[in-house]
Amino acid sequence: MENITWKVTDGIAEIGLKRPPANALARSVIEELSEVFENVYNDDAIKVAIIYGEGRFFAAGADIKEFTEVGDSEEFAQLGKKGQDTFNKIEAAPKPVIAAIHGAALGGGLELAMACHIRLAAPETKLGLPELNLGLIPGFGGTQRLPRLVGQPKALEMMLTSAPITAEEALNVGLVNKVCDEDHLLEEARAMARTIAAKSPLTVKRVLELTKMGEGALKEGLDKEIAYFSEVYQKEDRIEGVNAFIEKRKPVFRGK
Repeated sequence: MENITWKVTDGIAEIGLKRPPANALARSVIEELSEVFENVYNDDAIKVAIIYGEGRFFAAGADIKEFTEVGDSEEFAQLGKKGQDTFNKIEAAPKPVIAAIHGAALGGGLELAMACHIRLAAPETKLGLPELNLGLIPGFGGTQRLPRLVGQPKALEMMLTSAPITAEEALNVGLVNKVCDEDHLLEEARAMARTIAAKSPLTVKRVLELTKMGEGALKEGLDKEIAYFSEVYQKEDRIEGVNAFIEKRKPVFRGK
């Protein structure tokens, strides 16, 4: 794999995002993640998985330049659906998935982290969904998972202002489980994974299943998210937002 490294040690799969400089979630990364999780599902030796980012970031968002290469809104919707399907696969894994987050988890990066079952973050981490700055909306499940984790008022504030929050604030609002020193972040994740891996695999699987049953109609919301994700792709504001990001200037939105 070009964008992901992974290894299994004592029942723990460590999955590293490796697409410098920012581990942007291009299509190729999402496809490789999906492939890796086929192995997580099917390998009985794997008890827990950890996702982390190599280099300076966990994942600083989607690959914005890739958006300019999408042919039409239907292709854009397919891109969003692929991200949703992959993150759904991670969330539905019969084995716990821990996100070890540092640097930044923005846009698709935060959507990936939210699909994991447990999130640990380094103190300097920034977490947010800045898609509205680009004339877009979150399309990999962010509009559905963020309110479920932090409540609707905080989720709306984060999405509508596009402002990232700190790891400490993320801990306070329930977006992450624990803040860990960055130098020991991965080891903290491994220690937690070892504790979980020592439990009965069947009881762990059943707890994951039962917890998800209480969350309501996620699929309905995800389907609507993709419909609106595709809709905004056709708009002039999306073109302006993406071009402004690439040109490193402030966008001028006109509501068209």
